[in-house]
Amino acid sequence: MRSFPVDLARAQQEWSATYRQLAARPGRTELRRRLYRLSAEVYFHPYWRQRRPSPAAWRELRDLGN
Repeated sequence: MRSFPVDLARAQQEWSATYRQLAARPGRTELRRRLYRLSAEVYFHPYWRQRRPSPAAWRELRDLGN
């Protein structure tokens, strides 16, 4: 298992929680905006500049949010 930076793991966990909230209450603008912001934070995190994300790395990160 990889060791992700704390802020990247936290952002992924927040993303997952926000996604579940949006699924339960669709159409909530504030949740969609938060999801977009967190998506950018995770996708463009400096950690990915050091190494290209593989599908396995994305999966491990996503598993942290569940």
